[in-house]
Amino acid sequence: MKKASPDSQSLNDWLSYLESIHPSEIELGLTRVQKVAKDLGLLEDLGHVILVGGTNGKGSTCAYIEQLLLAAKQTTGVFSSPHLITYNERVRINGEQLPDAAHVDALAFIEEGRRDTTLTYFEFNTLAALYLMKQAQVDFFILEVGLGGRLDSTNIVDADMAIITSIGLDHQSWLGDTREAVAFEKSGIFRAQQRVICGEPEPPQTLIERATELSCNISYKGTDFSFSLNDGANWLFNGSQVIDDLPNTRLPMTNAATALAAFSQLAIDCKLTLGVDKIRQVIADTCLPGRLQTISDAPQIVLDVAHNPQAGEYLAQWLAHHPAKKVHCVCAMLGDKDSRATLAVVAPHIDLWYLASLQCPRGASAEELAKHVAKEKSVGTYSQVTDALAAATEQANSDDLILVFGSFFTVSAVLSPTASIE
Repeated sequence: MKKASPDSQSLNDWLSYLESIHPSEIELGLTRVQKVAKDLGLLEDLGHVILVGGTNGKGSTCAYIEQLLLAAKQTTGVFSSPHLITYNERVRINGEQLPDAAHVDALAFIEEGRRDTTLTYFEFNTLAALYLMKQAQVDFFILEVGLGGRLDSTNIVDADMAIITSIGLDHQSWLGDTREAVAFEKSGIFRAQQRVICGEPEPPQTLIERATELSCNISYKGTDFSFSLNDGANWLFNGSQVIDDLPNTRLPMTNAATALAAFSQLAIDCKLTLGVDKIRQVIADTCLPGRLQTISDAPQIVLDVAHNPQAGEYLAQWLAHHPAKKVHCVCAMLGDKDSRATLAVVAPHIDLWYLASLQCPRGASAEELAKHVAKEKSVGTYSQVTDALAAATEQANSDDLILVFGSFFTVSAVLSPTASIE
């Protein structure tokens, strides 16, 4: 018998309830969530569905596609996770978050319809997002895959387009400890003869074989589309259309290129039009909280949710192109992440470390992280991210850079110290 759902209209009460009703945070598999979705009619009469999977870059790619479609006068719904400050971040309709009441209504609808079927927190989120997008009758459903792909709850939909942003090692206990194994799970979102965009420049053979087996209409980065830097700050996209003089991006350029490849194909398939000047404006303006987000100047403080070696490599590249007199690094990570490899790729660019413990069940201690930092570096350990940042701010000069990274929890602790995320 299921527990009684909240009587209140408080979204926080509902979220607490969702956390209490399933024995585990993750339970991969589609049988339960697909049954509820079918019973509630959530898989019928959908708009054009885009499913975005990959190790890193999913949120950025979703944001670029969303803004390009909005500029082309299409209506959009985006589902992404996790959130940084409030649950409402997980669903955007036409670029805007929804009020608490809309989420409560959606969760209550799913709760009533699931009957005795158990659902995890994320499965509830997925179904509620589909409900909200259907209610809004959006033209395009943009769904960010949560974990893996093959068995992730977002994969209950048969997407019109699948996107793989990157393939790296993360969540090894669930997805495997080789890129081939990870790619097998990620490519589980592919469907027969589907339009696929692969933003990973070195796709493992398992992904290629899956696309070939299903006769996917796949575009590969480096073969079917590419991007290159011009002599100045601008860059060029070369795909089904060539777009030059693109401005510097506020989110990773590689994800902008993948999104442009996707949008170029959508423009052909769905007969969309968008002028080059509008495209340039979208590329310049699109941003997301916690992705190379500057929150202060003199000294500059930059936040990033990078939490695995592949994301760390991108962060290292960014640091190499953004020199500062000194780089102070505030870092806190989850204990099940590869902190050794992640810190190793960033370390050459860091002058002083301020390592913090994450105060959550899976959080690594500052002392654990300190084992992976060279002893010749200046290293401080702190019990809270905010304490570490305060120390860095006190020691930094106006022309220094303070980088805060390591987890969504780390960035959330800075943006909203009282927030909790899932």
